[in-house]
Amino acid sequence: MTRAMGAAMRRIHVGNALSAFGLGFTVPYLYVYVAQVRGLGAVTAGLVLAVFAVAALVVLPFAGRAIVRRGPLPVLLTALVTAAIGALSLGLAGNATAVLLSAAALGAGQAVMQPALATMIVDVSTAETRSRAFATQFFLQNLGLGVGGLIGGHLVDTTRVSSFTLLFAIEAAMFLLLVAVMATVRMPRAPRIGAAPAQSAKGSWKQLLGNRAMVQLCVLGFVLFFACYGQFESGLSAYGVEAAGISTSALGTALAANTAMIVVAQFAVLKFVERRRRSRVIAAVGLIWAVAWVAAGYAGLGHGSQEMATAAFVATYALFGLGEAMLSPTVAPLVADLAPEGMAGQYNSAFALVKQLALAVGPAVGGPMGAALHAPYIVTFLLFSLGITWLALRLGRQLTAVQDQPASVRSRVVAQGNAPAEGPAPARV
Repeated sequence: MTRAMGAAMRRIHVGNALSAFGLGFTVPYLYVYVAQVRGLGAVTAGLVLAVFAVAALVVLPFAGRAIVRRGPLPVLLTALVTAAIGALSLGLAGNATAVLLSAAALGAGQAVMQPALATMIVDVSTAETRSRAFATQFFLQNLGLGVGGLIGGHLVDTTRVSSFTLLFAIEAAMFLLLVAVMATVRMPRAPRIGAAPAQSAKGSWKQLLGNRAMVQLCVLGFVLFFACYGQFESGLSAYGVEAAGISTSALGTALAANTAMIVVAQFAVLKFVERRRRSRVIAAVGLIWAVAWVAAGYAGLGHGSQEMATAAFVATYALFGLGEAMLSPTVAPLVADLAPEGMAGQYNSAFALVKQLALAVGPAVGGPMGAALHAPYIVTFLLFSLGITWLALRLGRQLTAVQDQPASVRSRVVAQGNAPAEGPAPARV
């Protein structure tokens, strides 16, 4: 990695931390703000959360093409300004229409940030540094969300609308500060499709869907996000309260255990993960999450003491955190390595779209099951976790050696006395 690439990477990581910090300020309190503080009711609050998902699903199919044609930096700056306008408007909105329109702007901007930042990381990293770069991104995102949520919780007062207006204003300021930081990034020249014919957008999607490995990774990604992230604040928390008798303070402890595990384990597992086949790492995560669901089953369906049930429930979230720490340096670099030259933005956006679909469907399915169908809920998501292992091993058969285990290929090149190439070997996709 050159000095210029290193400087760009540091600014990108600062950007990730700032965006997560800003989101952590408001996301945990959206429902309370709309339903209670603004007095718009539970239905409107539910619609706001749905609008976030819908806005993401609408803009992401176009975001990838924009990144490919214009580059990730202009797309990111546009998304940040849109999100800042949405956040500030949400803090000032006093009726349902204004709240929903503001949420749509914030949700759209937030959704586009993810693939734009991921593509920037791809553009300023090499095959040797990419896994560590994405691990650092995930670490900083979780740290920013945690710190932002902690500070935001001490600023809000449900009896004062002005405290929430301040909260959303701080979030908007974070996005605008990020605009200033990212505008100084000097991106290396990457292949762009500037003079492509109009039908090339359809062609690029056709090319992506013709990539069997990428399609299988998208299916695997849907299951990953559906069975884990899509359950954190919906089905699993409902199950913990209803089946295991978990208090709200214990639920907060479980969420803190998840974040703590990620912070502690992220770089501890990085060297282990980098030396293993990516498909095997993902398969191992499926097994770890299966154990997590067994622990959750004991918490709610076992006949132990309340203390044992709480400990098992906290352990569930911690095990999920361990799996997340293993996935962050594995899945995102694999998406980048599967993308043909100049198409990283399209592939990152497609994977972000799959993630948003899973996060929209996951709570809708898991919430009611976790609250009322306790045993079927545990069995269903235990099977989904085992399905992750099966899908990962199946994906491994579609990957080339350099895609599945880049470190081993580089090691063989060095052992033969040749200098490693600047980037990854051409992918056979």
